[in-house]
Amino acid sequence: MPESESAEQPPQEPVELQRDTAEGDGTAPAGLSEQQQRTLLRLLKVAYPHPDFPDDPYERTAKAVQDADGSAELLADGLDDLDEQAGGDFAGLSDADATKIVEQVANGAFFKLVHSTTVVALYDDHQVWELLGYEGPSFDKGGYVDRGFDDLDWLPDPRVEEYDGEPRAEIVATELVKAEGSN
Repeated sequence: MPESESAEQPPQEPVELQRDTAEGDGTAPAGLSEQQQRTLLRLLKVAYPHPDFPDDPYERTAKAVQDADGSAELLADGLDDLDEQAGGDFAGLSDADATKIVEQVANGAFFKLVHSTTVVALYDDHQVWELLGYEGPSFDKGGYVDRGFDDLDWLPDPRVEEYDGEPRAEIVATELVKAEGSN
């Protein structure tokens, strides 16, 4: 076997292993234009409104939407359609006008793609967790019963009163059935 066809390959650094060196056929659509990126960011902010959120989580979510497998053409066409429906600049619309357009496309494949990626990418972002007051998973910290299930300081304390009226027939009947079943 010629030396150039040797079965042994030189070692690669981890970064090289992650690099896609496959030759494309040139048919894959290029990335989004700047206008399409602005439209996507505006769409995310209108469809998932959190006025106190900075741009960072929305930008990371937009990147995740762009990276969704097999969706580049559908995404680009959908964003162009939003701009067309907006008269050329969806990103420049008021919240109310942008919301009306989003409601019109909400049942289509384009928005389903955006939604299915966004609900995971946006709400699994640790910065969003912090902004919303979510402390993260609790299993490894003993669970929520002993840690944090009732620590929402923005909720009022529940009114707890002991019932001292007539016995309720449906509760008594259920308790009787349970008692008879255990005999």
